[in-house]
Amino acid sequence: MRQFQSLLLASTLLAVPAAAQAEVAVVASIKPVHSLVTAVMDGVGEPGLIIDGAGSPHTYALKPSQAQMLQSADIVFWVGHELEAFLEKPLETLGANARSVELIDAHDLAKLGFREGGAFEMHDHDDAHDHKDEHGHKDEHGHDSHGHDHDHEKQAEHDHGHDHGDAGHDDHADGGIDPHIWLDPLNAKALVHEIEEALAAADPENAARYEANAQALMARLDSLVTEIDGELTPVKGKGFIVFHDAYRYFENRFGVAAAGSITVSPEVMPGAERVAEIQAKVAELGAACVFAEPQFEPKLVATVVEGTPAKTGVLDPLGTEFDNGPDLYFALIRGMAQSIKTCLAEAS
Repeated sequence: MRQFQSLLLASTLLAVPAAAQAEVAVVASIKPVHSLVTAVMDGVGEPGLIIDGAGSPHTYALKPSQAQMLQSADIVFWVGHELEAFLEKPLETLGANARSVELIDAHDLAKLGFREGGAFEMHDHDDAHDHKDEHGHKDEHGHDSHGHDHDHEKQAEHDHGHDHGDAGHDDHADGGIDPHIWLDPLNAKALVHEIEEALAAADPENAARYEANAQALMARLDSLVTEIDGELTPVKGKGFIVFHDAYRYFENRFGVAAAGSITVSPEVMPGAERVAEIQAKVAELGAACVFAEPQFEPKLVATVVEGTPAKTGVLDPLGTEFDNGPDLYFALIRGMAQSIKTCLAEAS
């Protein structure tokens, strides 16, 4: 009898995955988005990932396997053309049959503009930096793969002389939206809601599972905000400088603030004159720390702060150092908080 019950249970369990198997092929663009999508799809299926590794393909040229992934996709989750401009044409061609979900258009998302002017340098990287994007890469056409406008006509529309306001304000009237929306966990909740709705619409048989996963994920994100807010309390109010201004959402959510940004290409060592300018800026702003990103050579970072009292640290907004999966997003936010806390505490 016991053997019969075991066989019955086994056959039942075998039948469950078939019923719960995702009927949609899902693809995510970057690791943080992939992490959130993976969590919502838990128990149903796993999404594919386009940009993997430390900054992904350095030219952002799709590999054959990635092109096939797009071609077979039913849903593609990406931030939008403001961030992954290299995906626009492939989505129009290879992914023509897929539903394209631009998460930067998610409901209840707090959008912020770029800070430029004053201590924050323009996002239009000049020719000396080979028009690299913020991660030091170009797309297959040699263009900035993050879609920051380098077109002169669009630059005229983007007022570089203004700080774009405080947290929670949709202060991007000039059209210059900062696309690093996921770095605020409350924005991540808005992304999760958008992801859950898209998946449920495409795969109604698993809608209840997507909804339950999304609710559990949102609760974890609320707890994360409380945790990180407490973690950073001792260093709030201490100034730091970033190599590019990608962290405003994180800063506004947790009450820390960059004093300014410096334009440095990961792959081009600045000349002596440029180094002197940066060192003067670090000294002028009185920043306790200067943060680079994983792709920057330690020698470059050390050169930039040489002769100044500033400490150095690394911030990883894409989670390149973490394993893919539902926990990557949380590791990414905790990692950034730890880097900021450690560096600023050491500089005290």
